[in-house]
Formats: sequence, structure tokens, C-alpha cells
Amino acid sequence: MRTFLSAEGIWQESGLALVRIVVGLQLVYHGWEVFDPAQMKEYAAWEIFRQSASPLFMVYLGKGSELVAGLLLTLGFLTRVGCLITIGTMAYITFFVGHGKFWYEDQHPFLFVLLALAFLFTGGGRWSVDAVLFGRGGNQ
Repeated sequence: MRTFLSAEGIWQESGLALVRIVVGLQLVYHGWEVFDPAQMKEYAAWEIFRQSASPLFMVYLGKGSELVAGLLLTLGFLTRVGCLITIGTMAYITFFVGHGKFWYEDQHPFLFVLLALAFLFTGGGRWSVDAVLFGRGGNQ
């Protein structure tokens, strides 16, 4: 019990890997809509996208970014690249599509930004392709 209540971390590497994989799978789930043309046309009809020069391209770019970032995070492959894609996509959704109301209405995309920031700092960690390909460097 003392360990559980202490300020020291417990199961950090495995816990972070599990969270990274779940976040990645959630992004894949949302990005999978890129394969649903009817849903993509519906998103393109939103006023925020109708204002752009190519609404359908913007929607496909966003959903495609979610899919790619999700796959990268799930696999732990080029994790930091996946994080940057997630941060850019979800920040755009939070501040432009959602008008920056991250304290209440648009919490979910902003939480993806925060989670991606955490993985940007920690890297792929355990159970990642990055660890296999690039090693588990100890630089801090």
C-alpha cells in the first residue's frame, strides 16, 4: 500500500504503452471514416469546411491524418511523428472547427492533444516498433 500511495511511479513503461495503444486505436477508429464516402460528404457540408477552397479535401486530410497518426501510435512506429500529426490535427479541430472551447464543449480533441504531447516527450517506449528499430536510448 505504501508503494501505491508514494510519489514513485508504478508500472510506468507498461502503463504508458497500454495508454499509447488505446489512444492509437481510438484515432484509428475515428480515422476509419475516411472509407465512408457518405460520411465524408456530410462532414464536407459543415459550414467550417464549406468556407475552404476544397471542403472534401480538407475533410479527407483530417480523417486521413487521424488514421495515419492512430496507426503510428498503435504500433509505436515513428511515435513522435504520429504525435505531431495528432497534435496538429486535433489542435485544428479544437481551435478552428470547435472555436477553441476546449474547457467544455471540445474537450475530447484537446485531450488527444495533451496525450500526444505526453507521448512526444516519452516516446514509443515498451511494446513499440521504435524500440526494436531505434533502440531504447537513455537520453533525458
